[in-house]
Amino acid sequence: MKENFDLFFRRKPAMMLVSLKKNSRMRYGSILAKEVDCTYSHAVKILQTLEVLELVVFEKRGRIKVIQLTKKGKEVADAIENIQKVIR
Repeated sequence: MKENFDLFFRRKPAMMLVSLKKNSRMRYGSILAKEVDCTYSHAVKILQTLEVLELVVFEKRGRIKVIQLTKKGKEVADAIENIQKVIR
């Protein structure tokens, strides 16, 4: 449980969730990695953890995996945004 808690108080995973929430267009791992300024392999590792926690789902479209927030993921992204507003 501690590992899951630590995940959301690190900058890049939090930024990924917020970025996925803000952008309604199709999202790919490489694009998301660029947006949060990390390597593709690091982004994939974070996204795999988010998938295990049921915060994102991957939908295969041809050769590409599109990333989408789940309802639970949207709720977490909303909470992160609320925290950002409070501390600004």
